[in-house]
Amino acid sequence: MPALKNQYHLLKFLVTSALFFFIGTVHGVLQVIHPIRVWLDSIGSPYGGPGHMIDPLAHAHINVVGGVVIMLMAATYFMLTAISGRPVYSIRLVNHSYWWTTVGVCGFYTTLLVFGIWEGNLMLAGATAEQEQVHHMYSPIIAVVSTIMGIGFWVFFANVFLTVREIYKTRHDT
Repeated sequence: MPALKNQYHLLKFLVTSALFFFIGTVHGVLQVIHPIRVWLDSIGSPYGGPGHMIDPLAHAHINVVGGVVIMLMAATYFMLTAISGRPVYSIRLVNHSYWWTTVGVCGFYTTLLVFGIWEGNLMLAGATAEQEQVHHMYSPIIAVVSTIMGIGFWVFFANVFLTVREIYKTRHDT
């Protein structure tokens, strides 16, 4: 099948997925170690306050979006070509979907961790005014990294839909 040749561009998705799963498992182990768990609970994990940024939000996003979604992107691109025997609409869009999503996941995870820890320490120190100032910085940063991640998803969806459209057109033109 000519469409299955040179699928090496998908390896980066699989390696990144495994790396994010590794980070997520380390994160999961760390957050149940007694002193860390006590600290997280004291700052509102998992239900509110800065603690929820670390557990469950950061932990879930690195595992689900970073691990599962990026792997499913690779699987979708691969299966589209395997099932149809046709190439994906655009390798360039494959690469864009990878990079935008990966950078977005890294930024999202890091932002949640940094601000969760920062605000949590300020909360425990009783520095309510400083905590509020820090939280005002959080909102635009998380919006930017979420948008970057979203662009990766949208590029992926566009590439899948364009590929399916090409497959459909080819089948009906013959």
